[in-house]
Amino acid sequence: MKSKLHCTLLQIPLEWELPERNRVLIESHLKWVGATDLILLPEMFTSGFTMHPERVAEKMNGITLNWMKQWAQIKKALIGGSIVIEEYGQFFNRFVMVDHMGLVAYYDKRHTFTLAGENKAYTIGTTSGLFEYQGWKICMRICYDLRFPVWSRNTSDYDILIYVANWPNPRILAWDTLLKARAIENMSYVIGVNRVGTDEKGHVYPGHSAAFDALGQSCSEGKVTGTAMHSAILDYQELQAHRKKLRFLEDRDNFDLC
Repeated sequence: MKSKLHCTLLQIPLEWELPERNRVLIESHLKWVGATDLILLPEMFTSGFTMHPERVAEKMNGITLNWMKQWAQIKKALIGGSIVIEEYGQFFNRFVMVDHMGLVAYYDKRHTFTLAGENKAYTIGTTSGLFEYQGWKICMRICYDLRFPVWSRNTSDYDILIYVANWPNPRILAWDTLLKARAIENMSYVIGVNRVGTDEKGHVYPGHSAAFDALGQSCSEGKVTGTAMHSAILDYQELQAHRKKLRFLEDRDNFDLC
């Protein structure tokens, strides 16, 4: 059991549908990452939020997964972010977690963003997004999932809820508000990693990556906007102390009965 987790959030711009250039860009930031336990990248970090998965899709044994394994080995850390994966003729927006030993867990986006046609280009996921690492129970989610609190409800006693995103500027207030709300209502740490820059469609992404504790208090450091490397330290004992004192999760609804 690791009582404290040091997390690094890479808030970066992305090149449109250019995986190799994005990996090189990310490497230029990874080189400066010091001792850490968890490194998080944005949604679709090799391509940007493309609705043409056939142009950038990879297999689970593809170049990006192997690249992640190499950097996880170099940094001795868990590395995660979402990429476009093809399986059995279907495309998935898949959040993958890799450590120096290999694949740890993955999650396919449940709520595809219909406003952009993601539901037509990608298959809806059926995986839970739950896994355990270093004694912590972690839940993975992607971008639009943030708007659906029942899907993220802490019925499994997870300790960390993570969202990776391409969340645009016009709706950034919702991002800021809902991240904090998810932390408070689920009595857990919540981390959100958003990209910056402008994509091929002219959408502007302002960042606002952040981490919150179970009381909704910020526990991350880094620039709100622009390219940035955010740092957050998560304390397991502090989390359990909050839960012991404030037993809100004991009164949660059983949505299986709805």
